[in-house]
Amino acid sequence: MTSIDKDKSGFVGDASRPTPAAVASRQAQPPPAAPRPQAQAARVARAPAIIVTIIIAAIVGLSLWYLVQPQPLIIQGEADATRIDIAARVDGRVGKRPVERGDNVAAGQLLFEIDNPELVTKLREAEAGLAVANAQLANIEAGTRAEVIAQRKAAVDTAEANVTLAQHTYDRTKELAGGGNAPIQRLDEVTDSLRVAQRGLDQAKSALQAAVNGYTAEERGIARANVAKAQASIDTIKAQVDELTVKAPVASQVYQIGAEVGEYVSPGVPLLSLVDLSDVWLRFDLREDLAKGLKPGDRFEMRIPALGDRSITAAIKVIATKGEYAGWRATRATGDFDLRTFEIRAYPVSPVPELRPGMSVYANWQGSGR
Repeated sequence: MTSIDKDKSGFVGDASRPTPAAVASRQAQPPPAAPRPQAQAARVARAPAIIVTIIIAAIVGLSLWYLVQPQPLIIQGEADATRIDIAARVDGRVGKRPVERGDNVAAGQLLFEIDNPELVTKLREAEAGLAVANAQLANIEAGTRAEVIAQRKAAVDTAEANVTLAQHTYDRTKELAGGGNAPIQRLDEVTDSLRVAQRGLDQAKSALQAAVNGYTAEERGIARANVAKAQASIDTIKAQVDELTVKAPVASQVYQIGAEVGEYVSPGVPLLSLVDLSDVWLRFDLREDLAKGLKPGDRFEMRIPALGDRSITAAIKVIATKGEYAGWRATRATGDFDLRTFEIRAYPVSPVPELRPGMSVYANWQGSGR
């Protein structure tokens, strides 16, 4: 059954259909209200969270990409230079030391003076021995003096006179003994005297001949050998005396000092160390798998952190002939082995005056053939 409604105007109609009055009433109502401010604030608050989420996702993505990329192998080395350790070759006390640590010294510059009076006295003694040996050699080479020869001739004349007297005495005694006027004993005595006089004459003649001939070749050789021996002794001691003055062998810089003035030093004791800054190289210790294929002359780029990360080019000049130690140890018994380490020495292609021994250098290593 259809419900019948009657509005205030008296119009009777179907209740399910809106009446003109109801329609007009609805059209007269105000429009719906706009969204409330709380909803807009919620949408604005979610925007930073979305941005942060996007940033985090980007960072994670870049990190994963970076991790999967092959990373370059960085090797680190060290600058080194020629080091000269100066040691004492003689004993004594340090008398002078005109240099200090860090001083630049020229070749031949005085570094130390060592006092050793005993060694200086030995040198003078050796020089005196050389003078004696030279005098003896000069005496031998001059030959026998004329006075000596005259003396030897006089000795010969005396020996001849003695022989003549002994001969006459022997003749008279023999004649008397033959007649029974002299004993046989007397004859024996004069016979012996005659023989002694003849032997004296022979000796005098030999001495005269020796004086005339002079010294033998062997005696001259001995004299020359004595001179050479004395000279060698002087040279030996003089070399030791020269070692009392220690000088710089090359232009370099004083690195360390091991002896002070007044200190007693012995042979072999280090006095100081020098560093030749004109001969600076770069040393790397590379495993044998990294050094594979390297050869002298190969060049590669490297950087020096102490010089503002300056980039320089170095050329390999020395590769160690033999690996010194294992740079990597095996962790499994099968398929692994020790890798030896080889020393690589490279020199800067262009001089780097600021480069000092001990500075670190590094390079991105990508194998040989650089």
